[in-house]
Amino acid sequence: MKNLKIVLLITFITSLFYRCADHVDYEAIEGYSITAEVYFQQESDYEAALVGTYDPLQWLFFNIQIGAIASEISLCGGESATDYLGIQQIDDMTHYPENDVLKSMWQWLYEGVNRANYMEENKSNIEFDGKEALYGEVYFLRAYYYFELVKFFGDVPLFTESRLTAGEAGTLSRTPKEEVYAQIELDLQNAIANLPNSQSQVGRVNSFTAQALLGKVLLFQDKFSEAAAAFDNLIGVYSLVPDYGSQFLRFGENGPESIFEIQYTNTSNWYDWNCVQCSEGNYGIIMNGPRGWSGPEYAQGWSFNVPTAEFYNSFESGDTRRDATVLDIEAFAASTGSSYTEGYDHTGYFNNKYIPRAGESGGQTELNYLSNYRIIRYADVLLMAAEAYNRGGIDDGLAQEYLNLVRRRAFNTDGEDDYDIEATGSVLTDAIWLERKFELALEGHRFFDLVRTGQAASLIPGFVEGKHEVFPIPQQEIDISGLIQNSGY
Repeated sequence: MKNLKIVLLITFITSLFYRCADHVDYEAIEGYSITAEVYFQQESDYEAALVGTYDPLQWLFFNIQIGAIASEISLCGGESATDYLGIQQIDDMTHYPENDVLKSMWQWLYEGVNRANYMEENKSNIEFDGKEALYGEVYFLRAYYYFELVKFFGDVPLFTESRLTAGEAGTLSRTPKEEVYAQIELDLQNAIANLPNSQSQVGRVNSFTAQALLGKVLLFQDKFSEAAAAFDNLIGVYSLVPDYGSQFLRFGENGPESIFEIQYTNTSNWYDWNCVQCSEGNYGIIMNGPRGWSGPEYAQGWSFNVPTAEFYNSFESGDTRRDATVLDIEAFAASTGSSYTEGYDHTGYFNNKYIPRAGESGGQTELNYLSNYRIIRYADVLLMAAEAYNRGGIDDGLAQEYLNLVRRRAFNTDGEDDYDIEATGSVLTDAIWLERKFELALEGHRFFDLVRTGQAASLIPGFVEGKHEVFPIPQQEIDISGLIQNSGY
């Protein structure tokens, strides 16, 4: 196993964990009771099942897209007002329970939970060296899947002891998000206690990855002292790459700033348009490219997730992150003699972090881009730590230090303090929040940052306070299990 990208190609996992299901009560998993009698009898079985538990991470491209499109910095775009209607509705804040995109996200996240629980169910079958460390990865993954569910939907069904079977349809109820958060924290504490500090295989999580996610989970609950303590464990372990934009290129993947990335490969020729998550490639990348592109460096795409002119123009003069984050397609086309076709909601700008680039796909081109998603970067940790130290009233000096490390890289000041922030208190809080807007733009964080900090209603057009902080539970789940819908939907 050279790295996780290659391991994810194991075809046995495809048959063991059948990927397509209709709802959270997965009929496909009924076969597990038979499979388990002959499976989980040797260490390699557990390793293969762990790969299957990582696999749903690759399906979560909508999570990244929505984190930007639902905010004020990007529009849905696409070919027309009905292209990917579910995302168009989220962009307009007109989404409702019959939303195919949200339904898919719910299913895929619970598929990840079910796979982790299947491993938990069979944990005691045999003993082998390294088993607890392996289960540290399982607990991290389950925590991540549940965290995404809570972020998007609030109170959600919580089950941890075993997989959920079709025979349990209609028995689900929503667990208060505080209890779900408590389980997430417990899983991450168990992961931290058992994971090594580093892994030989690229893409597998380690104890620092778990510490970073724990800090983020705590910050989302305004547990500032506990969050600061978690982030302390990462300060100095990672480093900021000197060139901000380089980390989003192929050669910059899994670099010194990377704490958690979702790994993709473009080596699979197999695809199914009725199961886009079945490829090992990053299907989300094709969505961000210019339509009808004819020119160098980039490849054509479907013109979704287009940054607004207001966002592009809001960067401070001299901020190197602007052009690394946003492609001014009109200026680039004019300078290179390129051509393209304008899509719906055309702004003249594209997502330059996750744009399709020439030669970085294979097989079925649309489905097999190999660009990784950067889920947690060291710059994100520094800004979260700054926020925790500031909002917790712990140490504004440290908060300034962490914030200014990020700003000095952004403005390429070589250690000079020309762009340093010296504010304290609530003014410093606002500066940290603003820095997150520019540092982490189009990486899936913005909408959730605005919600958790209470800024969404004032910044997002159409946002209704008391409703849009969470998304509607898919109607299918309401019909099957009688779950109570979120307020306002």
